[in-house]
Amino acid sequence: MTLIILYKIHQRIIQNQQDVSSLGKYLLFMGSLFRNREKFSVYFRLTFEEAYEIGINSLLIVTIVASFLGAVTCVQTAANLSNPFVPHYIISLIVRDSTILELAPTITAVVLAGKVGSNIAGQLGTMRISEQIDALEVMGINSTSYLVLPKIIGAMITFPMLVTLAGFLAIYGGYLAGWLTGAISPQEYIQGLRFEFNAFNVPFALIKSVVFAFLIASISSFRGYYTTGGALEVGQASTAAVTSSCIAVLIADYLLAQLLIA
Repeated sequence: MTLIILYKIHQRIIQNQQDVSSLGKYLLFMGSLFRNREKFSVYFRLTFEEAYEIGINSLLIVTIVASFLGAVTCVQTAANLSNPFVPHYIISLIVRDSTILELAPTITAVVLAGKVGSNIAGQLGTMRISEQIDALEVMGINSTSYLVLPKIIGAMITFPMLVTLAGFLAIYGGYLAGWLTGAISPQEYIQGLRFEFNAFNVPFALIKSVVFAFLIASISSFRGYYTTGGALEVGQASTAAVTSSCIAVLIADYLLAQLLIA
């Protein structure tokens, strides 16, 4: 029994050392993005391509998820606020605040971590095992800056747009669900949307989206860039990228709420 406990403690120490090493490697990786950069015109073209790929290819999943999240939030809130002394416009007020503060930025980021993050990690991992990244280094090109920086900037540009779209669709989805089910009238829904609206919630959601975009793009790029092995390791790197990105998003979500709201 004692040997088992000592073995588990030893494994935990090794894991902690690996985590600290990975964090240091990640920070060095981020610092290498700004050394030996290419011309601005090169980054502009690459960033536009990455932004187009991330934004356009994510529209469908963001539309579906946001619309149904807003509809479900409205229906479930109406089912739980069956007290006749509670005004009906409180339903849309809850949908509004939960959507802007949490559902639109955070849930959208988690969904995009699975789609965009795995795509970035898989793409860079494939380039690593096929020695394309080594070829760039041989030609004197900073591969981290050339490959990763446009992805990060493109994600930081498109994520706020996707979050804005998700917020609108979630609120509109709640409007349609409440109207079609008879849970709340359109007039009461609009009243709740306007009641005691805090304008800072909108820039707060956009700030969160930019931070989440940076975390997802950079962590996924880090996991994919340092892939070793073959096709199996590329899949493992994609899985690790999604897991690490989701954890980072949730931690950042709490820290931002504590700093900017609390």
